[in-house]
Amino acid sequence: MGSLFRSEEMTLCQLFLQSEAAYACVSELGELGLVQFRDLNPDVNAFQRKFVNEVRRCDEMERKLRYLEKEIKKDGIPMLDTGESPEAPQPREMIDLEATFEKLENELREVNQNAEALKRNFLELTELKHILRKTQVFFDEQEGGLNTTTESMTRALITDEVRTGHSMGPVQLGFMEKSNEREEYYPCFVAGVISREKLPAFERMLWRACRGNVFLRQAMIETPLEDPSNGDQVYKSVFIIFFQGDQLKTRVKKICEGFRATLYPCPEAPADRREMAMGVMTRIEDLNTVLGQTQDHRHRVLVAAAKNLKNWFVKVRKIKAIYHTLNLFNLDVTQKCLIAECWVPVLDIETIQLALRRGTERSGSSVPPILNRMQTFENPPTYNRTNKFTKAFQALIDAYGVATYREMNPAPYTIITFPFLFAVMFGDLGHGAIMALFGLWMIRKEKGLAAQKTDNEIWNIFFGGRYIIFLMGVFSMYTGLIYNDIFSKSLNIFGSHWEVHYNKSTVLENKYLQLNPETSDYSGTPYPFGMDPIWQVAGANKIIFQNAYKMKISIIFGVIHMIFGVTMSYHNHTYFKNRLSLIFEFIPQLIFLLFLFFYMVLLMFIKWNRYAATNSPPYSASCAPSILITFIDMVLFNTPKPPPTGCEVYMFGGQHFFQVVFVLIALACIPVMLLGKPLQIMKQRKNPNVQPITGSDAEVGMSNGQPAGQGGAAHHEEEEMSEIFIHQGIHTIEYVLGSVSHTASYLRLWALSLAHAQLAEVLWNMVLSIGLKQQGWFGGVMLTIVFAFWAILTVGILVLMEGLSAFLHTLRLHWVEFQSKFYQGQGYAFQPFSFDAIIENGGASGSTENE
Repeated sequence: MGSLFRSEEMTLCQLFLQSEAAYACVSELGELGLVQFRDLNPDVNAFQRKFVNEVRRCDEMERKLRYLEKEIKKDGIPMLDTGESPEAPQPREMIDLEATFEKLENELREVNQNAEALKRNFLELTELKHILRKTQVFFDEQEGGLNTTTESMTRALITDEVRTGHSMGPVQLGFMEKSNEREEYYPCFVAGVISREKLPAFERMLWRACRGNVFLRQAMIETPLEDPSNGDQVYKSVFIIFFQGDQLKTRVKKICEGFRATLYPCPEAPADRREMAMGVMTRIEDLNTVLGQTQDHRHRVLVAAAKNLKNWFVKVRKIKAIYHTLNLFNLDVTQKCLIAECWVPVLDIETIQLALRRGTERSGSSVPPILNRMQTFENPPTYNRTNKFTKAFQALIDAYGVATYREMNPAPYTIITFPFLFAVMFGDLGHGAIMALFGLWMIRKEKGLAAQKTDNEIWNIFFGGRYIIFLMGVFSMYTGLIYNDIFSKSLNIFGSHWEVHYNKSTVLENKYLQLNPETSDYSGTPYPFGMDPIWQVAGANKIIFQNAYKMKISIIFGVIHMIFGVTMSYHNHTYFKNRLSLIFEFIPQLIFLLFLFFYMVLLMFIKWNRYAATNSPPYSASCAPSILITFIDMVLFNTPKPPPTGCEVYMFGGQHFFQVVFVLIALACIPVMLLGKPLQIMKQRKNPNVQPITGSDAEVGMSNGQPAGQGGAAHHEEEEMSEIFIHQGIHTIEYVLGSVSHTASYLRLWALSLAHAQLAEVLWNMVLSIGLKQQGWFGGVMLTIVFAFWAILTVGILVLMEGLSAFLHTLRLHWVEFQSKFYQGQGYAFQPFSFDAIIENGGASGSTENE
């Protein structure tokens, strides 16, 4: 059977590579992505392996590339991405790459350091410029003496004189020098810049530490200044502090240092300040020129690096992946040959051998590689070959559990059943069209959208399931036509097969009109496709009619789906030659499901075909028995109650006899499922000479990666009989009770379908109808507003939220109700060594499933 319905046949191979050719051969296998290597050195520390130094060199190169990438993104420079994947460089090219990256990193770090030093110098000059400008106002106030500007400090000094009893003399802000028997006072002050948010605390600390013997003036700098260390914009203020004496001077400077305030020299003489300001402006202009040239040089370096950064990342990650893989190999005794073990698909062995030959030719080696198939009893990995269409459906199956090796793969059947069951719950032509158009847009633009890699997880999920979304939308449009439902309204395509004979006033005023098929209102012929549009206005019995219809088709679809799942187990048992499970599990399971639940489905079709409102007893609608009551009476062996006069108890002749036989046979299947397989295993253990039912291949087990007899007696050789009985009892109880609960579980198709239809109707009647009832120009404006609100609610609630709900319920029906009948999901995924997967995952060593 093809790989679409089962996983690929795998085999374990041993690979012998000459040391000189190993790198090139592994590189070719990485481009191919069809080989999963095994670690032959599980007990060897990662730091003690042969190629650990090469892996470290690759890590160092990746670090330098990430540094370059961060600087490029900081400047907003676009990185060239051609979408091509360069080949893995030869080992000798690593030296050139390392030298290139080292040169770029050193040059960029040097430029950044110079730029930071220049920016710091520029910041200091800018702050000094603001100090010279802002303090001019403070010094203008000093003209005529400092006493007039320091009244608060004068009061403080007078208070101190009263407290100490010593006269301080004339109040001056400054220090005194004696020269030629003459005392002169010079103003003592410091000027600087501080962060604006620290200024209130700074002022309080000055007042408390200096006991009010200082005078502080401050002015805000209007424009923010750039912090050279991190590039943040900081708002600062200029301050000047007047004080008296060296002791206060030392205290003030310590406080400024504690608050990270920057102090600058500020001449007292106006001429000196003007001269310094002119010098500062000249230096600022020179610094601007140098800074511009530095930034231009940095930009040129980054632009040149951005052109090759993507390719450099790919090359380094490929080199690292190759050496990481080579660390999994063993060296032979001669130290000239590398030995590897790997899982490969049987169908691709020739392709792998061709890749090995190409690698040998590239390396210039004269010794060809050797690929030998090995025999093993290990379970091979599961490899399902997928493409961009089937990948999403396979991901749904693997999310439940990776298939056991070579068992039936549900993914091909899920491609049809998943969107169909979703559409049964989501059936609406309008909502389905919205979903289908969204999926079609992603499919048409998939190349461009795939190139725009993003970390948005929700978008990645939507894009990965674009084909699922498209099919769910298309199937929902089909079921919407069957339900004749589009945004809670109907399409009158073929006209109606009903004629309403009520007068106009009755139709307009009566909210509870019923459609009675017994009258001449109904033409008696079925509608050509889907539901008659007249049911949309049948307010009283619309829900009753749709309930009966949707509930019954939910049970029908559910039973057929479960029977199909049980039938799939037949293919597993026959493929693995497991006659024991085929006889004592598959056959009684199928009989149990057919004789009870499929019989109930047949009763539904008999009831639909035989009973009608226009028929006379015993086949009138009033004589039709309830399917649910009939099924309960059948299981409990009850005799139905006598029907009304003229009606028959049963739908067809001999129904009671058939029902008793069906129930007895179904009950007889339970002990067969419970005891048949364990008793047969016990018999084989007591009488080894008895030919086993399982078959000869089951005893052999698995040869060359090909399993046989899975689930048969050979797989229970080391298991205690008590455990076998317990496990079989658990599986039997799970199947018998699960058949009932799983059948009822499919009623979610009916429940969600009705909920979706009713919610759409409520949204139409309570939102959009408000705008449709308005008239005139106001009605046009009102309708536009209401329609926008209705469209947002429709997309947000009915399409997204209801769609997600239906998706999750559909997923549960497949995982639990369908796959539990045949799918074990106890395997492990095939993870080949693939460059594409490694690069897609951001360079993580290892491999993922190949598409």
